[in-house]
Amino acid sequence: MAYDYDLVIVGAGVGGHGAALHAVDCGLKTAIIEAADMGGTCVNRGCIPSKALLAASGRVRELQNAHHLKSLGIEVGGVAFDRAAIANHAQAIVTKQREGLIGSMKRLGVEIIHGRARVAGSQKLIISTPEGEKTITAEDIILAPGSIPFVPPGVQTDGKTVFTSDDAIKLESLPPWVAIVGSGYIGLEFSDVYTALGCEVTMIEGLDQLMPGFDPDIAKLAQRILITPRDIETKVGVFAAKVTPGSPVTIELIDAKTKELVEVLEVDACLVAAGRVPFAKELGLETVNVELDRGFIPVNDQMQVLSEGQPVPHLWAIGDATGKMMLAHAASAQGVIAIENMCGRKREIDYRSIPAAAFTHPEISFVGMTEPQAKELGKKEGFEVAVVRTYFKGNAKALAEAESEGIAKIVYRKDTGEVLGTHIIGMHAADLIQEAANAIAKRESVRSLAFLVHTHPTLSEILDEAYKRAAVHS
Repeated sequence: MAYDYDLVIVGAGVGGHGAALHAVDCGLKTAIIEAADMGGTCVNRGCIPSKALLAASGRVRELQNAHHLKSLGIEVGGVAFDRAAIANHAQAIVTKQREGLIGSMKRLGVEIIHGRARVAGSQKLIISTPEGEKTITAEDIILAPGSIPFVPPGVQTDGKTVFTSDDAIKLESLPPWVAIVGSGYIGLEFSDVYTALGCEVTMIEGLDQLMPGFDPDIAKLAQRILITPRDIETKVGVFAAKVTPGSPVTIELIDAKTKELVEVLEVDACLVAAGRVPFAKELGLETVNVELDRGFIPVNDQMQVLSEGQPVPHLWAIGDATGKMMLAHAASAQGVIAIENMCGRKREIDYRSIPAAAFTHPEISFVGMTEPQAKELGKKEGFEVAVVRTYFKGNAKALAEAESEGIAKIVYRKDTGEVLGTHIIGMHAADLIQEAANAIAKRESVRSLAFLVHTHPTLSEILDEAYKRAAVHS
């Protein structure tokens, strides 16, 4: 049978884009379908604009820190900033990235189709466009529909006084007092931006501790560095049961366990950063007997879509909608894995070696298992877990920069020395983590890593010291 394309990708986010590029390298005639903006969440409403806001607000924070600058022998006068100009900077980066993404696909001959697609049976898609519906066929289909912000029941958004990260990224205002619902990556990063630019923040977390997804040691230190010294009030163990837009915004807080009303807050604005949910409905998956799993598209580690546990021929899914790791680079990696498998080269995704970062000041990064997760695995498989910590305050480069707050923590097997996880908070943590991610990908031991040579004086020596310290005790 002749198909219109070798491969059609539904969704032009970072995952879909990465898959398209690799597909072209593998000689596949490829099309990509996008219903909204090319580049998806990451380019338009996530990674890219948020890093631009963090870069600008971080400079403001640094220049306003007279004590820190004085320790370097520097004195500055008053620091001023233009909110609109910072917002425009972020939007300019978005436009540049989006145009670059579109340009790269056009140069490689990837056909871009604007419309909303749904599966219409094996190897067939129906695309709804402003001009009407059309059907196309492909030997293989990759679904990369992405995710959207989660708005809990009882929360009303108006995009102005109560909003998600999709609106916060525009930085249309700097409310004097902002409540942030959630203390994950998004909540932490926006608390960094808002406090640097003079806002007061109240952070609301439903679980008993802030930053529940992070390693406990890192979460504890992050609170001391990123929360306590700043104009941030925290409320844990409470849910924002009802949030009503207006002036002021009212937030009814209930106890997470008893569900009793604890307090009613009145603030100027509320950012809902309670996570993200898959955008996987209305994809027509029922036509190939696929049921969503808690809203996510079920896949195996080769990225094949599953129906009752078995792969659906020629149908693949990647990115946030699979629910594996909601990270742009994870989606891109999944895309490459899917292409490799459809080309007959069996590969499986290794989630343990995919790093993550929060681009706060200082940054937080991690890869692999937290200490509790590693101990749970050790208990199951019969090995002991060991931990080693090294400190930025002992690193020459960090001292030269007068940025000595932070630690690196390595979690490893005591018997083999295999690195199971690495967690860093400190200057350039997001860059430092890649070395550890590569080590975990190769299942390296601290005993061999201890003999690697690191440039002096650099921050990378924090990991060098940790490897050496761990090797002595393993």
